[in-house]
This record gives sequence, C-alpha cells and structure tokens, in this order.
Amino acid sequence: MTLSPPRRFYRSASAGITPEGFAVLLDGRPVRTPAGHPLRVPGRDLAEALAAEWDAQGDTIRPSTMPLTQLVSTAIDRVGPERPTIHRFLLAYAGTDLLCYRNDHPADLRLRQERHWQPLLDWAAEALNAPLQVTAGLLAVSQPAEALAALSARLEAQDVWRLTAIQSVTAATGSLLVAFALAEGRIDATTAWAVSLLDETYQIERWGEDAEATARRTTLEADIAAAARLLALAAVP
Repeated sequence: MTLSPPRRFYRSASAGITPEGFAVLLDGRPVRTPAGHPLRVPGRDLAEALAAEWDAQGDTIRPSTMPLTQLVSTAIDRVGPERPTIHRFLLAYAGTDLLCYRNDHPADLRLRQERHWQPLLDWAAEALNAPLQVTAGLLAVSQPAEALAALSARLEAQDVWRLTAIQSVTAATGSLLVAFALAEGRIDATTAWAVSLLDETYQIERWGEDAEATARRTTLEADIAAAARLLALAAVP
C-alpha cells in the first residue's frame, strides 16, 4: 500500500534562534528530525535555507523536495551517532575508488578517463597526502597503507555537517576522492557529477540514453548539488 504524503500542518516556516542554536520554526515551534531529535544547525544561513524548503511545501509535505532538510536530519540522526560506522564505510571506498579503475579499451575512453581523473588523483596525492594506485580493467589493486591512513585522518577531522556531505557525495559518485575534492573546493558540484558519470556518458554518446538512466542521472545531480549547498551553508566563520 502506498502511503499518501502528510498534509501541511503549519502556516509559515522561519529561521529562529533557540538556546541550543539556530532552528527551523513552524508557526514558532522548533522542527524535530524523523528520529525525534531537535533540528539544530550551526548558522542562520543554513537555518534560513531549511526554512525556505519547509515554506515552499504545498498542501502536502514531500521530503523529496527538501534535500537540505534530509541531509541535516541524516547528520543529526545517523552520522553523528554512528560516526565510526560512517568512517569505516567511507574509508572502504578509498580501496576501490572509481578514479583508480581505468578501462583497457576502447582507447578513447581510456584517454578521457586519464584526462579527467588523473588531475584529481594528482591533487589528492599532494593536498591530501594520499597517492593512490591506478589499475586497468577489473584487476584489483591494493592501496598504500600510508595513503589510507592519511584519508582516515582527514575524515576524522571533519565536523558532522561536512562528513554528512562527503558521505552523500561518495555514495552518489563511488569516489571518496571526488567527495573530498568537492569539500575542499577543488571542483564544483557540476564537475563532481560529470567525472563520476564519465563512463556512462561515453556509452550514452555511442548508444543513446533511456528514460531510466536520465532519471537516475538527474537524481545523482540533485544529490551532489544538495551536498555542495550543505558544505557552503554549514561553513561557520
């Protein structure tokens, strides 16, 4: 049975300040996350962006149209309480990072991968102190322990908001390095989306795109854009 979306139960949404921090207020009452935790954020800009998502709802509340609210709720309900698990999940991606697996053929795809992926690997080696090894085809490669340790330390240093954004982008792109590059300002959301779908885009150019692929690509683009907004709005001077 398909559940109907809940009806809107408030007249207006606004950003406010509470003793615990900035919050979204629905008719003056603070919002809670799906798990029942107070929805508190580190700055007014993020609170105002969240309030705008709530205020934009029509007669029913559709969570899919509130990506920032979903990310913030995830940060509070899951990433914060389960940080060690999230850490292990993300570090596992480094062992099989998308950017490290190149095609043997066709040659033009291999060249495209090298052109767009290698600069990010070079950046990670210098900026993150994490030089990762590249392999061809499906042959697995073991990554240097020192590089994995550097990425682990970098993850440990993230606050819960940045870690949530990194987790979202890593899951969307299959690459922890792409997520770090976005978080560190090395690339923007559009580039993160494009490099992660490089192989698929190549196939679409040759064979065309179906509706299911189009919908999936659109969803991934929106997920990465939302994470980029969280990174920008949660940055407190």
